[in-house]
Amino acid sequence: MKSFAPILKRLEAVPDPRRAEGKRYALIHVLLFSILAIVTGANSYRGIETFIGMHRKRLNRAFGLSWKRAPAHTSLRSILIGLAPHAVEAAFRAHAADLDGKAKQTAGCRVLAIDGKTLRGSFDVFHDSAAKQVLSAFAADTMLILAHIEIDAKSNEIPAAQQLLAELDVAGRIVTLDALHAQKNI
Repeated sequence: MKSFAPILKRLEAVPDPRRAEGKRYALIHVLLFSILAIVTGANSYRGIETFIGMHRKRLNRAFGLSWKRAPAHTSLRSILIGLAPHAVEAAFRAHAADLDGKAKQTAGCRVLAIDGKTLRGSFDVFHDSAAKQVLSAFAADTMLILAHIEIDAKSNEIPAAQQLLAELDVAGRIVTLDALHAQKNI
């Protein structure tokens, strides 16, 4: 399918953690179908399996596949857990940059909002670990999250924001941050 070609190209860069033999399902299609399932409301491996099972014939036709059934939720779990998080993040950042680059050619004033959030349900009472915090860069005009990074457990948003700004192309943009970042030394 032509409209998915750019993201499929970026997902090809994600290394496949599985052994060479026994790969019934191509990684790029498992990743894309998982993304589609999550976007449509799936919030578990079983939900992804259900989505692929319900739309399998349509997905087979659209992508030239011959899947006889959807991957089992245990297979999806082992595939997705085995992925290198930095490689997936790099693929998403590259795709977001592609989309943002197309918008940059037509837009005038561009706003980038950087904000931190605590991820609901990410704390672990058993291991006594606090909830995870993520700092995201949101392009207001294209409504895309261009990048995000995890905030260190023993830190705050300030060093994470400096790192994120160094990694992104912010030339010609208005960047907004919380009041926390309005300090003399920064």
